Amino acid sequence: MRFSHPLRRAASVPPILALLGSLLTPVPAQAAAPARTTAPARTAALDAEVRGYIDAHTHLMSYEAFGGRLMCGKPFDPRGVREALRDCPDHAGNGVFAWWENFTRHGTPFGTHDPSGWPTFEDWPAWDSRTHQQAHHTWLERSWRAGQRVLVNHLVANRQLCEIYPLKRNTCDEMEVIRIQAKRMRELEAYIDGLSGGPGKGWFRIVRSSAEAREVIEKGRLAVVLGVEASEPFGCRIIAGDPQCTRQDIDRGLDEMKRLGVSSMFVCHKFDNALCGVRFDGGTTGAFVNTGNFLGTGRFWQVEKCTGQARDHTITPAGGLGDSLKDLLRLLGQAGVTLPLYPSPPHCNVHGLSDLGEHMVRGLMERNMIVEVDHMSAKAADRTLALLEAARYPGVISSHSWTDETYLPRIYRLGGMVAGYGNSADRFIAEWRRNKRLSDPGRPFGYGYGLDANGMGALPAPRANNTRPLRYPFTSPVDPSVTLDRQRTGVRTWDLNTDGVANYGLVPDWLADIHNLGGQEITTDLARGAETYLTMWHQTENHQTPP
Repeated sequence: MRFSHPLRRAASVPPILALLGSLLTPVPAQAAAPARTTAPARTAALDAEVRGYIDAHTHLMSYEAFGGRLMCGKPFDPRGVREALRDCPDHAGNGVFAWWENFTRHGTPFGTHDPSGWPTFEDWPAWDSRTHQQAHHTWLERSWRAGQRVLVNHLVANRQLCEIYPLKRNTCDEMEVIRIQAKRMRELEAYIDGLSGGPGKGWFRIVRSSAEAREVIEKGRLAVVLGVEASEPFGCRIIAGDPQCTRQDIDRGLDEMKRLGVSSMFVCHKFDNALCGVRFDGGTTGAFVNTGNFLGTGRFWQVEKCTGQARDHTITPAGGLGDSLKDLLRLLGQAGVTLPLYPSPPHCNVHGLSDLGEHMVRGLMERNMIVEVDHMSAKAADRTLALLEAARYPGVISSHSWTDETYLPRIYRLGGMVAGYGNSADRFIAEWRRNKRLSDPGRPFGYGYGLDANGMGALPAPRANNTRPLRYPFTSPVDPSVTLDRQRTGVRTWDLNTDGVANYGLVPDWLADIHNLGGQEITTDLARGAETYLTMWHQTENHQTPP
């Protein structure tokens, strides 16, 4: 999950708003007009290589997080698409009271938008709208038909943002929110089954193992893996330096996650917790999130000069007064008093992986779960990778470009995986090239994306240099049996060239644009992405952790 927002006029926004910025009819059978072709190509046998692409990081059920009132719309509703794709009540009229949407999209809490949603979709969903549903099941279906074979859906929660946002219908308890979202995922699976002829017949299948995933894909369906991205997993908050959880809490929590079917977990996210320090958000956004860190932990982020090549993002303000007071700031920090003043970069979080954090990483290994290293501070990621290397543990992933590139060769050497954040085609291609150069030449290479849909970050924007626009209709570069025209939902038709990835249904268009710009090599690597993930997962499940 990635909170981002425009920086225009951000300095004039009240800090509490800026913090949040950093952070009746039945369903028509073809509500989103997915590509209607023959069923996706089936894998010849369970031991055959899977061909298809993977989204390693998305949030279908984040509308239940942050109190349940911040995100508008749902990926499904039993009453139909009209109810699922409905704007928030506080956006009614002309959206003037949608201050969170206005701030994250326009850089100011003041603004308007058309809140009508279905069937006109005049203003949303859009690539730069953070509060409106981006992954209705019919949009995801279009991507599956075009060649997507694995989706890693992260159940997400952030207590601090929930407590700050004034409108609520859900608890702010992070683990209870995770349980709610896990239940909603099962309900979505059953709902799609109902549209597909009955139990077990739907294209959307939640899986608990790599073998089950391969079986699902062999039948031509989408394998959905459950992950967790919580800021305070198992209540592991830290207040004034004191952890609010125990090893027993972590053990019980990990056991519960396994029972829920969770296979992949983050250790920390956005704010420092009792397990590890986070990788800072940079620039102005970082200054806002830093305020949240203070509200949640009683301390602002603390910085030390990086001693290695890896580093965290630079926090604002840096230099100037921070340089002249750096010795005093260091002494105050040691005494538990922190101020949001920082010396010149490079900046690294003083907090790495705590003893409790090491216990959680070891607990993930003992349960053969996948470790997500994104959002860890440089110091925490280094220690986590050292633990994995000592155990020769392959279950590690950077799922959406939120770790220092210095660590990517270590991830690859372990047999782990890297997926790039969902940027516009030209930026995504540039990151793929860099990451492939850093990969282990002794291992097969496959690549994925982390779209982070519904993660309060922007989806891929229209390309600034669009001299080679995507032409419609087009053939899916991953599954040539599928031909797609412009996506249509209700009476709205989207075009990647002008709309970017306005919703999940435009992922195939984005991948076609990537193919046209980047050539066959990147398409081949993306088509191997699902296989790379499943191979890593299988090796993780069969790893014997030393006592």
